[in-house]
Amino acid sequence: MSIQPSTYSPDIAVPLDKRVFGARDLFSLWFSLGIGLMVLQTGALLAPGLGLSGSLLAIFLGTLVGVLLLAAVGVIGSDTGLSSMAALKLSLGTQGASLPALLNLLQLIGWGSFEIIVMRDAASLLGARAFSEGSLLTSPLFWTLVFGALATLLAVSGPLTFVRQVLRKWGIWLLLAACLWLTWNLFAKADLAALWAQAGDGSMPFAVGFDIAIAMPLSWLPLIADYSRFGKRAKNVFGGTALGFFIGNFWLMSLGVAYTLAFAPSGEVNALLLALAGAGLGIPLLLILLDESENAFADIHSAAVSSGILLRLKVEHLALAIGVICTLIACFAPLAQYQNFLLLIGSVFAPLFGVVLVDHFILRRRGLGVAANLRWPALLAWLGGVSTYHLLANLYPDVGATLPALVLAGLLHFILGRAFSGVRAPAQA
Repeated sequence: MSIQPSTYSPDIAVPLDKRVFGARDLFSLWFSLGIGLMVLQTGALLAPGLGLSGSLLAIFLGTLVGVLLLAAVGVIGSDTGLSSMAALKLSLGTQGASLPALLNLLQLIGWGSFEIIVMRDAASLLGARAFSEGSLLTSPLFWTLVFGALATLLAVSGPLTFVRQVLRKWGIWLLLAACLWLTWNLFAKADLAALWAQAGDGSMPFAVGFDIAIAMPLSWLPLIADYSRFGKRAKNVFGGTALGFFIGNFWLMSLGVAYTLAFAPSGEVNALLLALAGAGLGIPLLLILLDESENAFADIHSAAVSSGILLRLKVEHLALAIGVICTLIACFAPLAQYQNFLLLIGSVFAPLFGVVLVDHFILRRRGLGVAANLRWPALLAWLGGVSTYHLLANLYPDVGATLPALVLAGLLHFILGRAFSGVRAPAQA
């Protein structure tokens, strides 16, 4: 695999002649990122409370709304040619974008570590089924180092190499084969009619299931422009992203629900993995396990791009350092409490991108605007959205918090932006 230049300075727009991603490239990337063990396990969370029919409806609606928002933010990357955190400077100001860049760096290091842990645990479980105890292939430390090294290599090579030389040529076809095999195995062995007729136990309100489903595509909002800035045209960015992520995420999360109800009613992660390992000698699960390294790649690469806003170092060097940090965290650090911190950080990004969407498409009308140190209307609207999120999450958990916080933040920014700045004339790139 020959390595092309992995990226450009996060603060500098990608030149037009280097924006090479078409709809097929972006479909392949986002179909891949919509698939993974964590997606299957998220589907398993919905299964007991909502049942098969309720879970599929929540996944369909949540994923549909989420991918439309995700793809719209992707268009910002193709319009500006800027990375996600650099594009925030247009909405929040040069100084205002530093805080989300730091928060994004922290959360991506954490999630990159979690991805390595998920892959390690699944590989160790599969190894224990196939090899005797004490074998190197059953060692969690061995698999941590393997997957950490793989994700770091992909992150250093960058999105141009990864998408065009790996995903487009053969990765997408292996993933499709794995998903088709798991689907066939489900239809062949499970009584889906009986599962469809069986209601959930009511332990999870539908609104919470919707909130969980929409959180999957929205969790990629702080990353997407790092890749869509290489897109040729806005319509290809929007269509390839939305279609690819919707198909991959809906398909795999639905399989997670169905396999849990049919073969792992206890809802335990290991029970679900063992059920999946029984399909096709475990080969489809192994392919999805390998695909999880692509999610870790995106976390590590985008963490490097975000830190490039704060540190004037090459993104390739930052990706190498962050990959090593993620691997060490996965080896040694207790992450049980850190997960709550990660969820807390994640709650700030949905309302933030409500502000960004309104600012880019309505107030600036897809132009670049005028540089500023701080944009107070945007920051106040963001704060209002974050406050709304935590108010709803704590006082009205059955309502769901993600989408209302995003919408309210966008509405506040529209009102404040018009009131304090007037209608800003668009300045074309």
